[in-house]
Amino acid sequence: MLSHRQSLVALLLGLLLMVFGSSVPAAQVNINTADAATLARELKGIGLKRAQAIIEYRQKHGPFKSADELALVKGIGPAAISKNRELIRTDTKAAPAPAARAPAGNGRQGAAPVASSARTP
Repeated sequence: MLSHRQSLVALLLGLLLMVFGSSVPAAQVNINTADAATLARELKGIGLKRAQAIIEYRQKHGPFKSADELALVKGIGPAAISKNRELIRTDTKAAPAPAARAPAGNGRQGAAPVASSARTP
């Protein structure tokens, strides 16, 4: 049997887990790039079948502009969208273009001439 002190410690740990364990923020999911497994794992109430429907809709109609457009996918209603609104991202920005490079060559194009250290008589 647990002592009074052990019971208090266990109760305190349980309370801490309840308060702080559920406050871990969930990761956001980009519904325009995530695969079906990720959508099903990260979104509440979305299984593999609905996740696959999201991907099929996205492939046929292009990227989603907002979370509300998920209502156009068969099997997904306003309740599922509102449960997941904070988790859904829809950004479609491509990766930034690489910085402009210097022209190929000796790397001295347009550079000022270098003075020679050798003296001529």
